[in-house]
This record gives sequence, structure tokens and C-alpha cells, in this order.
Amino acid sequence: MPFSHFADRLTDAVKLKKTPLIVGIDPRTNQLPAELLDDNTGMAERFAKFGMAVIDAVADLVPAVKPQAAFFEQLGPAGCVAMASVVDYAVDKGLIVVMDAKRGDIGSTAQAYAAAYLGPKPESAWGCDCLTVNPYMGDDTLTPFVDAANRTGSGLFVLAKTSNPGSDWIQAQCEDDQPIYHLVADEIQRLSADNIGKSGYGNIGAVVGATYPEQLSELRERMPNTLFLIPGFGAQGGTASDVAGGLDENGLGGLINSSRGVIFAYEKDQYAKLNWQDAIRQAAVDTVDRIADGTSASRLR
Repeated sequence: MPFSHFADRLTDAVKLKKTPLIVGIDPRTNQLPAELLDDNTGMAERFAKFGMAVIDAVADLVPAVKPQAAFFEQLGPAGCVAMASVVDYAVDKGLIVVMDAKRGDIGSTAQAYAAAYLGPKPESAWGCDCLTVNPYMGDDTLTPFVDAANRTGSGLFVLAKTSNPGSDWIQAQCEDDQPIYHLVADEIQRLSADNIGKSGYGNIGAVVGATYPEQLSELRERMPNTLFLIPGFGAQGGTASDVAGGLDENGLGGLINSSRGVIFAYEKDQYAKLNWQDAIRQAAVDTVDRIADGTSASRLR
């Protein structure tokens, strides 16, 4: 049985948790807590333990988590097993799972990627609510993912204006006097408007970085029915004022991602007196507060 409409589920979860914060789960071999580094198990199992501990720390605070597939995949098959256990654990805790894998291909290959990730188990192997997708091979790369998302009640976050410094190399180049990211944004908005839920948002969202706040505000106006996934907050330099333009007047319409700033909080002096899991939790609480203090997310409280 498919999920209900992704944008409605996400909007309800944001309202329930009273924040648009999504926590990225990016385990890194050189930054795991000493307790896990001293563990006699293999690295993949340590990644799984870390991911589940992060979920335990934040599950009652945030609506969603975002595993980064690459950090698990680098460990090979064992890493993929670890990622599966983290996804299952997040689902069991009632969290929305956005798989950050940035897939993008054509035809049957894209269909296979979509079938792998989108929809509840056993309809998909991974059982994720949403997948990040790279459209820069062309619009035909989106169709199989969109079809699968619509069929399964899942969502997509399609790369539009990304947070990395080099994104302008392609995304800001002009075609017919418009930057390419405008062309991509308009297509995402069209796809989103084709499947709008009661929330007023469609299930096809856009990735728009906090490190480009003017473009973020511009795209919010240009894409009124599109959910945003907003990376770049915290460790990448984005502030609450930078991300404010990505939310609507009610604090909805987007997820603001923080990964390193939350999950490695135990490395920061301000949390040094806490054990590592309590440090993660307190960092999540502090991040929720910073977002609320500087954006319309205050209206969720």
C-alpha cells in the first residue's frame, strides 16, 4: 500500500514537532565518538550504532532525518546493511526519511533507482519517504522518478540551486537570458503543481542552498507550491537569516538541514561537559531555537 501524499505528511510532521529542522546523518570514520571508535565491531556496525544513537537523541525534536548514502556506501556491502538498519530504525521511530543519494539517470536505470528507494517496504527495497535527485543530465532524467513518487506517495528533492561554492559554474549560466537554475526551478514547480496536496505543496521539491540567500528568497516566490530542502545551515556558514526566505509566512514549505553542526556537537567546547549523545540532543535543541528566533518558524510554536 503506498504512502499518503508526501507534502501533506511532511507538513503535518513539521507542525507536530514545531520545527522545520531536518538532521543529516553523515557518519565519518574520523569523527565518531571515542566510545564507538574503541568498539571491537567493524566500522559499518559502528556507523549503524552511531546513526541509531543520533535518531534516539533527536526523534522527539525533529520531523525528519536525512541519511547521506555516500558515507555508508564507502564501506561496501556492510555499509549498505548499516544504512538499511538506520533507515528502518528511523521509520520505526516515526520519522520521515529523506535519502540523500542524488541519483540521476535515464530510462530503465532511473526506474531502477526509483524502485530501490521510493515507497514503503516491500514496495521498495529501502523504504524511504523521499530521495534527492540530480536533474542536470536533462528533463528526461526526472520522469521515471516523478512517476514513481506519484505512484507511491513519495517525494523528491530535485537539485536546483545548490549550496556549494562551485554551483554557479553550471547553475548560474544563462540560457535565453535566464540562469539555468531558473529553468530547472520552473520545471520543478510545474511538476509539483501537478500533484498538490491539502497542504498547498506538491510532492516534487527543490534543493536550494542557504549559502545563496537572495536566490533562496527569489525561488520561494517563483515556486509557490514547491517544498524546499535547504542545506548549508550551520557548518557551511548559513545562518537563520539566510534560510528565512525559504519558508512561507507560517514557517512551512521547507526543511532546513543541519548535519555536522548537530551530529558532531560533542567536538564543540560548548558541549564538552555533556556525554556525546546528550551533546547531540542539546545541539538539536539549540538549532531548533536558532531557526525559530530568526525565521517564520517561530509561528509553529
